[in-house]
Amino acid sequence: MGHTSGHIPVLYDEVLSFLAPKPGGSYLDCTVGAGGHTAGILEQSAPSGRVLALDRDPEAAEFARRRLAHFGERVIVVNVNYADMADAASSHGFDKFDGILMDLGLSSRQLADRARGFSFMNEGPLDMRFNPTQGQTAADLVNTLPAEALADIFWRFGEEKQSRRLAKLIVENRPFFTTTALADFIAKHSRQRGRIHPATKVFQALRIATNDELTAVEKGLETAVTLLKPGGRLAVISFHSLEDRLVKQFIRRLSK
Repeated sequence: MGHTSGHIPVLYDEVLSFLAPKPGGSYLDCTVGAGGHTAGILEQSAPSGRVLALDRDPEAAEFARRRLAHFGERVIVVNVNYADMADAASSHGFDKFDGILMDLGLSSRQLADRARGFSFMNEGPLDMRFNPTQGQTAADLVNTLPAEALADIFWRFGEEKQSRRLAKLIVENRPFFTTTALADFIAKHSRQRGRIHPATKVFQALRIATNDELTAVEKGLETAVTLLKPGGRLAVISFHSLEDRLVKQFIRRLSK
């Protein structure tokens, strides 16, 4: 099976059942991560199925490249944002695909790596970039934006009800450079009580803003349907309400 390395990708069986890989087919994994879904697709489409596997995270792309090396020329792993999937496909000799997978969530590897700054469970730099070589960090946003802009990010991308109050307090007490420093500050000043950590929505919002994630989702969906062969299938795994809403709105537009 494709997950014998110990990492079981989310909805592994459901994704493969839906995509139904076949020998000779061409497939696109927009977010290869640890390579579990891609490995399954390659195994089920043996001996001649091919996969173009993308990831904007260079560490994930390199990990997947090593893990999938034994599949040889049947898989090509590219370090690129899936919003640019059309260019990646044409650059590597792919025209249309029998199946495309977009797995929109953070990987467990990214969350576990404290140096990436995605999680407040361990202290690390307030980075949150999917590609650590590109763009502003979450710390850049937290420490430079005016309170109004931060509040907008917290509300739009985290649906944080205390967005204005928290943003004002953060601006008055910045700078913040580590995950735990920001998370502890929010926990201290938040009025939220319950099982979910008070910083959860703010961290989600900062990650989405840092990586311009929702723009990538919208562009990715629009591009993916143009790259499908007749009868091809697009599988999308979403992890929070904002992504889910975008996907459902896109499906409704397509069905009109």
